[in-house]
Amino acid sequence: MTFTLTPLGTAAPHPRPGHPCSGYLVEAGDAKVWMDAGPGTFAALQQHVRPQELSAVWISHLHSDHWADLIAAEAGISDGGLRIDRPVPVHAPAAAPGRLAAFYGKPDPGALAEVFAFHAIEDGGTLRFGDAELTGHAVPHGIEAYGARITYAGHVLAYTGDSGPGPELTELARGADVLLAEAYLDRHDGPRVNGPRLHLTPEDAGALAREAGVGTLLITHVGPTLTPDEATARAAAVFGGPTLRAEEGVSYTVGSGRT
Repeated sequence: MTFTLTPLGTAAPHPRPGHPCSGYLVEAGDAKVWMDAGPGTFAALQQHVRPQELSAVWISHLHSDHWADLIAAEAGISDGGLRIDRPVPVHAPAAAPGRLAAFYGKPDPGALAEVFAFHAIEDGGTLRFGDAELTGHAVPHGIEAYGARITYAGHVLAYTGDSGPGPELTELARGADVLLAEAYLDRHDGPRVNGPRLHLTPEDAGALAREAGVGTLLITHVGPTLTPDEATARAAAVFGGPTLRAEEGVSYTVGSGRT
């Protein structure tokens, strides 16, 4: 059985023509997980799977470029003729059901229970989808935010979500076959230079991959002051190992490089 990662969108902090925001399809054996739901990714998702085929949705944090397409998914399922045979499980920060219900002007967080079954992510909590396991790890981003470590058939995919550098990420990525890492910042400067660091630079991503001993580094979520190719080259110079730009619609086999 295969273990693949397919980027649905990589743009940040807003979608660009032909490039949705953050979203990824992880397929591990029979499991199919939509990991982050940035604007534009629901359309891209449907090029690969139907909503009713999803094992779950997993949301790293509640910034709009990572979760706002739950609104599109709800519309498609409720009014657009997309069928599901049970509410789609959504694992997300605790505020997610209230936030989504509020968008529709509904005070009850359970108002969308026929479409989504929400579950709050817990730091260190492990979800099981068949033979695949997904563990959420709290990461520093100024709000409740998580990275993910997914294991299947002896292989590991690690995802930073949005995060500043720190030991949390090293443990998250330790020994991963593939590390999917954001590289949003050009450099750590400006008004927050002495405050908490909430994103990674390409050099941070490369150093993380090197320190954690990962097999392949995939660069994603590159901010507006960088190009993806520039960020990938800078990360590669620090990592010294296989480093790729995450490309939308391309499937990467975890444990065997790129397909």
